[in-house]
Amino acid sequence: MADATFVHLRVHTAHSLAEGAIKMKDLGKRCAELGMPAVAMTDSCTLSGAMDFTKSVSGAGVQPIVGAQLLLRHPGLESGDELSKIVLLAKDGEGYANLIQLVSHGYIATDDGHNPAVDLKQLKELSAGLIALTGGPEGPVDKALAAGAPERARQRLQAFARIFGDRAYCELQRDEPGVPGPVEAELIQLADTLEMPLVATNDAYFLTRDMHAAHDVLLCISEGAYVATETRRRVSPERYLKSPEEMVELFADLPDAVDNTVEIARRCAVAFETAKPILPAYPDLAEGKTEAQELRDQAHAGLHKRFVILETPEERKADYRKRLDFELDVIERMGFPGYFLIVADFIQWAKDRGISVGPGRGSGAGSLVAYAMSITDLDPLRYGLLFERFLNPDRVSMPDFDVDFCQERRDEVIDYVRERYGDERVIQIGTFGKLQARAAVRDVGRVLQLPYPVVDRYSKLIPNNPANPTTLPEALELDEVKEALAQADHDVRRMFEIAVQLEGLYRHASTHAAGVVIADRPVAEIVPVMRDKEGKLATNCDMKAVESAGLVKFDFLGLKTLDVIEGAREMVAEAHAKPDFDRIGVDDAPTYAMLQGAESFGVFQLESDGMRAAMRGIKPSTIDDLVALVSLYRPGPMENIPVYAAVKHGEQDPDYMHPLLADLLRETFGIMVYQEQVMELARILAGYSLGQADLLRRAMGKKIAAEMDAQFAVFTEGAQKGWADVELEDGRTVRLHRATKYPAADGNSYTVDEAAEADVELAI
Repeated sequence: MADATFVHLRVHTAHSLAEGAIKMKDLGKRCAELGMPAVAMTDSCTLSGAMDFTKSVSGAGVQPIVGAQLLLRHPGLESGDELSKIVLLAKDGEGYANLIQLVSHGYIATDDGHNPAVDLKQLKELSAGLIALTGGPEGPVDKALAAGAPERARQRLQAFARIFGDRAYCELQRDEPGVPGPVEAELIQLADTLEMPLVATNDAYFLTRDMHAAHDVLLCISEGAYVATETRRRVSPERYLKSPEEMVELFADLPDAVDNTVEIARRCAVAFETAKPILPAYPDLAEGKTEAQELRDQAHAGLHKRFVILETPEERKADYRKRLDFELDVIERMGFPGYFLIVADFIQWAKDRGISVGPGRGSGAGSLVAYAMSITDLDPLRYGLLFERFLNPDRVSMPDFDVDFCQERRDEVIDYVRERYGDERVIQIGTFGKLQARAAVRDVGRVLQLPYPVVDRYSKLIPNNPANPTTLPEALELDEVKEALAQADHDVRRMFEIAVQLEGLYRHASTHAAGVVIADRPVAEIVPVMRDKEGKLATNCDMKAVESAGLVKFDFLGLKTLDVIEGAREMVAEAHAKPDFDRIGVDDAPTYAMLQGAESFGVFQLESDGMRAAMRGIKPSTIDDLVALVSLYRPGPMENIPVYAAVKHGEQDPDYMHPLLADLLRETFGIMVYQEQVMELARILAGYSLGQADLLRRAMGKKIAAEMDAQFAVFTEGAQKGWADVELEDGRTVRLHRATKYPAADGNSYTVDEAAEADVELAI
């Protein structure tokens, strides 16, 4: 930073919702192009982009300075409370922690999230580690001077000096070189009297001057106004990320104000590190008892209860107990007993009150501990589900149960958790809606006042695939769109040009459909909080930032299907006994006859035309057929559905790929359907542990070339090492794979006769 001449300390990124038009990935790149060693993020009343900003900007070789523009409330004026704007920059970790609390206090004090302001008392209490800028034309001092109240301005600047000391700077902004702002002379004189240093800023909302028109449209979208509306907010075209040379020229008569930007940058250093998981203590422990002991007691008691309900044969119980103890050892070793206890607690509370809870989905269904504690209702041993896919001892990461509640009563469960751990410690996770391709075109067309039929026609040219959204640049390469725009008038082409610039910007804050954090202290002490558009408190950052800060996500998804199922149970109960899902069977012949006839309208995941056609072909006769069908019915794997049907009905022989995989793939007729089968394949053919096999599974899912190359080498080496020549009594030599030491279902193990080209023999 030795040769630096200027650093921007006032920048609004896309996280200044529907106000800032600077995308993170572009900001660092632009700063590097302009030769600026550092840049500050000062979004409006939010820190939601802090982690993304730090990562993106530092990745471009630019020092990130984390800050925020806050509203400051001045009570007691004749016209009521006055709001002004100030800028606070985090000097260090303590400053960032205080900035989190200040942003949060502003929102907590409001009912609807509008005007989340702080006051001088809060500034004084939480000023440590913060550098303060007086806010420029909309700051408290400038506004007082503009209102003809110099004494009020002096008092406000004095208050800043008392609170922040040598960390307070008097902020100056200009639009043209040598042309001072309306109150600049008075402001400089006042700062000189109080010996407060000056600092030059340019309140940047967009990267380059040619982005001004698009930013103007963004403000209209935010306010529901039209571009032609006279009485609406406007931002000067000068509010772009000016080069250091432009800023030096702009304040050529005040070089110290420019130099101070570099001095401030040198004073700031905030680093983000991934924190360890933060969980509250389980509240119902007996004195002297640990969470690990409590978990063991509850898990073994729950497993015994399952044995009684399901009338489990005595000879099978040992397998379950062995698996349970293995899982408990891993959970304790990784430090997660409290997580299982917390989840089991609120799920059991819901079940005790007749609130429908889903049977379990995702990798959590592979845990026998979860099954024993009624977190899930799927027997992982019965369905061949692997614990390592959920909690891998070879890869430390938080467990994450996907939990579904009936939609109508989901909030009751969240309220229970709030009562249990405290309102300030249980908060939903925030999300941020973006301007997507079609929506961007429609919004731009509306504020430009283009005829609705025209906007509607052109927006529908953009493919709409939520699973794989088409971006506007991609859409503009489509022949149909090219041809239409070639014949369009200037206004339509301008609509698309602006929409391309705005696509991907954040539009509004909301809450995650399911995610809730439960902490051991007020959440606002760990991450900032906000109010969403409905006035509910939520984290002021997304799920990635929340997890990076150490907060643990719990799922509380509301599922309408569970309401429908519960309604059906109530209808049955009017004429018969209410069905007990713990005892109901999966071998009901009339049900399979109905599904084989594709009579599945209204049956979740089985009602589409394509799925009904697949059922006619497969003719499901077991629960395993249904599970396989739902798993296969997606792009790519669905090509195997005819093969599954043909092998099932004896019209085609199965292809097990290798004799050692016959047992593994017999259930799915030679087709690799499940991720668990991939893991088992790695264990059988290459000697992977199931923990290592989970790493292979993840690498395949992410499709990252480097990871796949590394796994290919490991797999190949393991497969080669796993074979050993074995001399038999009759003189023949076979190659015995180490995985054959694992017993098959009949208690035997397999050897492979090399001379017979891998034909399978049984060796007792």
